[in-house]
This record gives sequence, C-alpha cells and structure tokens, in this order.
Amino acid sequence: MKSKDLTESQFLALLQKILPEALTDPRLVEAVFERFAKELRLMKSLERFEKFCAEGSLPDLEPATVANLQNDLAATFGQENVAVEPTESGDAVNVEIALPDRTVSSQLKIRDPDAPVEEEEVKSPFVPFPVSLPEDPELLWVLARRENLPPDGAARVLASIEEEFWASKNGQKLLKDRHERTFAEFVANVPAAMLADSGLKRHYKEPEARRTLRRLPPKEQSLE
Repeated sequence: MKSKDLTESQFLALLQKILPEALTDPRLVEAVFERFAKELRLMKSLERFEKFCAEGSLPDLEPATVANLQNDLAATFGQENVAVEPTESGDAVNVEIALPDRTVSSQLKIRDPDAPVEEEEVKSPFVPFPVSLPEDPELLWVLARRENLPPDGAARVLASIEEEFWASKNGQKLLKDRHERTFAEFVANVPAAMLADSGLKRHYKEPEARRTLRRLPPKEQSLE
C-alpha cells in the first residue's frame, strides 16, 4: 500500500462504515470485513517476509537454526504452507510459502556473525528503466536499473531472469496452475531478490499506460 494512500487502519475503518450501508445481513457484513482484514494482514506479512529475505540472514545451517526459521514462518503462514531447504552450495536457504492463490519464493543468505566484516561495496544508484513489449508499446512496466548497468545490458539481464524464473519451481507451479507464460505474470511473480541480485528493481507489479503530456497553449497577452 502506497504511503499516499489510506493506511491499513483507515481503510478498515472506512470499510466498516460502508459495508452496513451496502449489505443488510450483519453476518455477511462481518464475514466480508474479516476477509478483507485477513487479506491485508497477509499482504503485510508477505512484505515483511520479502524484506527480511532481502536484508536479513541466518547465522548458520544448524538444524536448530533452520527449525526456528521454519517455526517462525509457520506461525504466520501455517506449517503446511512453508518449506525451508538449504541450497546445494550451503550459502543460503530456499524459502517457499505456498498459499491457496499464490506461491512466494525467496532465498535467505547465511552470514556468520563472527566473521570479519567486509567493507561494503558502494553500489550505483537506481535509475528509471521502463520497459514495454513490441506488440504493445503503449503499456509500460515501471522498473529500475543500476546506473552502471546500461539499458541494453539491463534488457538482456531481464530476459535471462525471465527464462530462469519460468524454469524455477515457482515458475513451473504457475504454469501447472494454468497461468499463462507472459511477461506480465513474470513481473508480478518474480522474487524481488532475483531482480536485485542482477541490478534490477521492480517498482510496481502492474503496468501503466503510456501518457503523452499535452501542453497548454500560451495565454494571449492583452495589448494596452
């Protein structure tokens, strides 16, 4: 939810005010309100999960450490919906949250807290990288690229990530669930960390229609 939009509490308060005016059955009002509230809580939890995977880490791959992560996620998303599996390289864990209407996959890195702190690499800032498809140039996806990644290079990287995503477990599941293999589905479902590792960033999951700025004619000055 964007900062300029209603906050979660404001939205729920507004919904609680409007629903009784639109629905006459109090039980239906309560059921709809609870469903909206549950979905909002889930969205917030998924946002926190993706941020934790992008910025956080695990100290090691000890069974107790992995089990604690599994239990923490299970408390929010349900034990049967969470899968945590170390990567073959042993430098991260793959985390998948399978919900009825979506599957979210990400990686959490392993960082030894006692290891010497390496000097953090100064990263180039992000700059706008809107993209469109040849068959529909009027529809733009609002992405960003690192300033030191040229537009042509960013386009090649994005195409490579798309191929990798559809070959992944999450991509294959979407195809089995009869989602179309389209760029729109890719942008909506690709993990943020998968883009960030290659110097890309997704601002929004939905595309925007390209708009042409129409200049106002200059006002005629009166002659005195």
